[in-house]
Amino acid sequence: MESMLKLQKVLKRVMKLRFGTKLLMTKRKVQMKRINNRRHMKKTLLITLFFASILSFGQQKKWTLQECVSHALENNITVKQGENTLLSNEQDVIAAKGQFYPSLGAGINQSMSLGQAELFAGNFVDRRFHSTSIGLSVSQTVFNGFRNTYIYKQSQINLEANEFELARIKDDISLNVANAYLNVLFNRENLETAQAQYEFSKKQLEQVEDLVDAGVQPKANIYDAQATLSRDAQQVTIAENNFNLALLSLSQLLQVPFADFDVEIIEIDNPSETLMYKSIEPVLEYAFQNRNEIKVAEKNIENAEVGTKISKSGYLPNVSFGYGYNAGANFSNLTSDNSFFQQLNDNRGHSFNLNVSIPIFSRFQNKTSVAKSQIAEENAKLGFNQVKLNLESNIQRAFTDAQVALKAYVAAKSSLSSQELAFNNAKERYDIGAMTAFDLEQARVQFINAMSSLINAKYDFVFKTKVLDFYMGKTITY
Repeated sequence: MESMLKLQKVLKRVMKLRFGTKLLMTKRKVQMKRINNRRHMKKTLLITLFFASILSFGQQKKWTLQECVSHALENNITVKQGENTLLSNEQDVIAAKGQFYPSLGAGINQSMSLGQAELFAGNFVDRRFHSTSIGLSVSQTVFNGFRNTYIYKQSQINLEANEFELARIKDDISLNVANAYLNVLFNRENLETAQAQYEFSKKQLEQVEDLVDAGVQPKANIYDAQATLSRDAQQVTIAENNFNLALLSLSQLLQVPFADFDVEIIEIDNPSETLMYKSIEPVLEYAFQNRNEIKVAEKNIENAEVGTKISKSGYLPNVSFGYGYNAGANFSNLTSDNSFFQQLNDNRGHSFNLNVSIPIFSRFQNKTSVAKSQIAEENAKLGFNQVKLNLESNIQRAFTDAQVALKAYVAAKSSLSSQELAFNNAKERYDIGAMTAFDLEQARVQFINAMSSLINAKYDFVFKTKVLDFYMGKTITY
């Protein structure tokens, strides 16, 4: 019986051990599975990031027109200098405003003297003397001919004028960037045209070779076709160089590296006459009321007028008020004075002063200052008239250029249509042997020139109309 009980206990222990071993092995399998899953996820993530980096590296960024304009406005050195000028003007406004407040000052002075002092006749002793004084002063300008008021107003005018000037600079930069961007598109289209002509000449050469082999045309035609192909290859090289130079100019304007720089292609369809303004009057009216250069000139006149008032304030009296508080204490090794704070309390004092300064003769300083300010005021008015004349002249020139560009574009379209028909006719006559290779080449050259003229006229007309949009305050887009 006892042996049976012992056997049962041993079996229970074995079963517990086996169950615990299985449970431990199960836990280890789960842990290993989790570890393997984590490793697999890490590998998958690394592979995904690797391929994503390859794809992103392989995709070249192409700049849009809006990105080019925004980048230029954010990084242009002239714009940054203008923004710093505004920050300086804001500090000038704060400083001018501070002139209305009283000035407050405090001072502490501590001195010590060493040497001999004669207490009685012939009796000298070493003496150390300490002196301490403290003071507080307040000064307030009561009246100075409204000079502080005018200076504060002038600082605000300077801030507003420089804000308009910065806006004018940004407008000019936006127009220059748009022009450079349009020049890239123009040269890209010229390059595509040159490449198309090269491919055409290449196929033409193959066709001539086949006709020569068949005995239909003389072998000399092959040489003409090869010469034409060489000239077209040269035109492709020239067009590629012009395109790269246009990209280089735009990248330098944006202050970005030229390597791998490219722009997004904007398909500029054939423009219509609706882009053209019917009259110059709305453009002039809007420009005279809203252009930043006009506003800058107006602020310059206000600034000069305030400057004259500042100069005239020199003829008026100045009135200022002041208050002072003083206290002091003295100590010596030969005397037993009161305590430091007791002496300060005993020796304290207050002072008040009112100062009135009346200018009688300033050695012509006030007179010359007023005269020069009035001259500056007159120059500011003349400057305003000059800015207005320049703006009107620029708008009239832009309007005339746009009209001429429209006529040139319409004529270029008509010319291209005629030259295309003439070239197709010449090609058919050449194929049947009714025209020489020289005459075909002349027709092809005229056709190519007509295509180039149309491209040039199209982009010229589009840009000239955008200049008018610029003077109308419209955002430059394509």
